[in-house]
Amino acid sequence: MVTDERPLSPHLQIYRLPLTAVLSFAHRLTGVFLTLGMLLLVVCLVAVAEGPAAFADVQVFLRSWIGLILLWGWIYALFFHLCHGVRHLVWDTGCGLRRDYLDRMGTIEVLVSVVLTLVVGWLSWTMV
Repeated sequence: MVTDERPLSPHLQIYRLPLTAVLSFAHRLTGVFLTLGMLLLVVCLVAVAEGPAAFADVQVFLRSWIGLILLWGWIYALFFHLCHGVRHLVWDTGCGLRRDYLDRMGTIEVLVSVVLTLVVGWLSWTMV
């Protein structure tokens, strides 16, 4: 059997996904996370309908460390999903499809979603 000296295909340790692919995957994950967050919203609404005792139990959970992580993750997912959706709307016009523009706008998308989440955190802190 003769062996070729052809190059092998890129291996997972060598190949790096483009930022656009990572953000596309993250966009889908945030969509799932937003759906799960809506279930938490339904639980909150049912607790309000049940009465003050049930709502107090939900508030205790939401103020715990795991509840706060879920709430802040949901807020970030909301803003990331929004920013990525706006990016897709820009793409639908045919703008911003060059490679250097894609990477730059992807970085801006992540930064804007973080800044918006921090602004909501700051506003919620100052309004308490």
